[in-house]
Amino acid sequence: MTAVANSTFTASQFNQYVRDNLNETSPAKATAASGYFVGDGVNSITERFAVTDLELDVGETTATDYDDLDSPANVGPSVTLETGPAALIIVRCSSENSGGGSSRMAYEVSGATSLSPADNRGVGFFGAAGGNINASDVSLWTALNPGTNTFTAKYRVSSGTGNFRSRRIIVMPF
Repeated sequence: MTAVANSTFTASQFNQYVRDNLNETSPAKATAASGYFVGDGVNSITERFAVTDLELDVGETTATDYDDLDSPANVGPSVTLETGPAALIIVRCSSENSGGGSSRMAYEVSGATSLSPADNRGVGFFGAAGGNINASDVSLWTALNPGTNTFTAKYRVSSGTGNFRSRRIIVMPF
């Protein structure tokens, strides 16, 4: 609509050209606190929410390939959420190793995307027996298949027994 001096601006025109346009903004589309909006196509947005999971118990493994913890038999932490083609993933844990080997925590993705855990997407401890480290890793993954994806922490050692505590995963989908 183009406004013209001294013309009548009707309620119907106001609703169509002002109210309806304001209802297409992010604040009008927000469904809950802490959400954020990402473009999901041309002239289209969707609301996303960061999700986190935390496991405080101590777990251990002797597996040399990425897997769940052995003791206690434990999966995770793990989060399932709707993503677009990208997500920011943060993993954090405190770890140690009974020998001189490494202890590692990474994540796998399942669901719409299948991605195996890898050393370059996680945290690792390398050092002498009894040493302990608190570490975090942040990675932006831009090759996800849009849809429901599950991000699950997995663990491995190069040798010895790895102990893990205060394990957290945070996923911010885009």
